[in-house]
Amino acid sequence: MTPDRPATRLRIAVVGAGAVGGYYGALLARAGHDVRFVARGAHGDAIRRNGLTVRRFDGEFTVQAAASPNPAELGAADLVLLSVKNYDNDSALPLLPSLVRSGTTVLTLQNGVDSPDEAAAIVGREAVLGGAAYIATEIVGPGVIRQTGNYQRIAFGEVFAPAPRISDRVARLAEILVGAGIEALPAADGRVQLWEKFIYLAAMSGMTAAARQPLGVVRGDPVARARLFAAIREVEALARAEGVPVALDIVDRLSVFVDGVPASMRSSLLIDLSHGRRIEVEALQGAVVRRAARLGVPVPVMETLYAVLRAAAASPA
Repeated sequence: MTPDRPATRLRIAVVGAGAVGGYYGALLARAGHDVRFVARGAHGDAIRRNGLTVRRFDGEFTVQAAASPNPAELGAADLVLLSVKNYDNDSALPLLPSLVRSGTTVLTLQNGVDSPDEAAAIVGREAVLGGAAYIATEIVGPGVIRQTGNYQRIAFGEVFAPAPRISDRVARLAEILVGAGIEALPAADGRVQLWEKFIYLAAMSGMTAAARQPLGVVRGDPVARARLFAAIREVEALARAEGVPVALDIVDRLSVFVDGVPASMRSSLLIDLSHGRRIEVEALQGAVVRRAARLGVPVPVMETLYAVLRAAAASPA
């Protein structure tokens, strides 16, 4: 079913039209917003020629949208979604000024906890919201994205000026996302959203990639499971040292979550490593190690995973 036309039509720029940004951008375009993709290569060419097609659990749809590798051709936007892989930030972040004007909001949808600071260094803290995307998608061909799960969730909020209540702009953005069929989880303190995902993701992706095994194998082996949860506790301790008030029962909640995930689940880091692609080791395990060293927090399991994955990244094949 196509959503009703939005009461407020936004111009939205998506930096990274891949499996995550392309999917959310397509939903927003289908809802009637003016969505423009910063996209290059065969994928960008296909979007320009034929539109962007999304295959979902409930059917398939195609949206027509502007796409260009040059953000200056797309113009400034009301909302910018930053959704490239972290290792592409050196080339992606300098594109932001062409898309940002007074009042533009930049929502980061990248793994890890560093991207809000990195984006703010380019466009200023007042423009940036931090977000965590929960979705399972993949590009199956140029201009075609397939959803492999049945959820599309974005948890987000203010990260530089968190307050006791959800800010007006976060509340407005939540309404826009919901209107496009995206589950929105707005928060007064967006740091909590980022770190609660990071606690799980940095440890889980590190363990599954280092073992070259899906989560079911890791959680089913008592020694590997113990190391997984040791790593989770290390990142939790780091979050608290950073002053982020993550849930007191976060480890218990993650234990339930880990046991409920399909045994075949493979982290994107493991998938990328298995295909000889670049991996987000610096944004995940590396970020833990660097932040822990600065604050004096011991993270021996995460240090080991980081060392193993750095070596693997040097020759992924």
